Amino acid sequence: MIVAKQVADFITIVRGVLGIYIAWLGISAGEETLSLAVWLMIIAWSGDALDGPIARRSRVSYHTWIGDHDLHFDIFVSGGLLVYMIGTGYLTIPVIGVYLLIWLLIFWRWGLERSLGMLVQAPIYAWFIWVAMHDAPAAGWWIIAWIAVMIVITWPRFPQEVVPGFLNGMRGLGDGEDDQ
Repeated sequence: MIVAKQVADFITIVRGVLGIYIAWLGISAGEETLSLAVWLMIIAWSGDALDGPIARRSRVSYHTWIGDHDLHFDIFVSGGLLVYMIGTGYLTIPVIGVYLLIWLLIFWRWGLERSLGMLVQAPIYAWFIWVAMHDAPAAGWWIIAWIAVMIVITWPRFPQEVVPGFLNGMRGLGDGEDDQ
């Protein structure tokens, strides 16, 4: 019998596969795939929005390796997007090298805290959204619409749990506290 937790884990795995596919698109097909990359990211982000609530609804409560590493999958997908943007020429290797070096030092110092894991993705996604709005505006507006819809759908949880959790996690870095 399939339980909700297994469905959530499957969605998380699909997000990882999408990250690989997005990276491959950038390397093999170039910038003409920007609109497709936007839609793939919307699918990946939708999966990320769904897998947690689905897992929490599972009748059987247990931990899985995939569920325990959801943040790693999130970062992996953003890494796939980073490779996409290098392959398409939207970012250069020296810029990414500096970015990754800074984040390696941050993670070395504080570890992979949830708030830092969220923060490392933000500039990647922000740049991708800017690129989409600039070079494929129709697709870019779909990203903006998706973000707006997700904020509305998750509104009670977003300002009451997600934002304070992120901010508390960032404050806790100096204290050595774990925000997970």
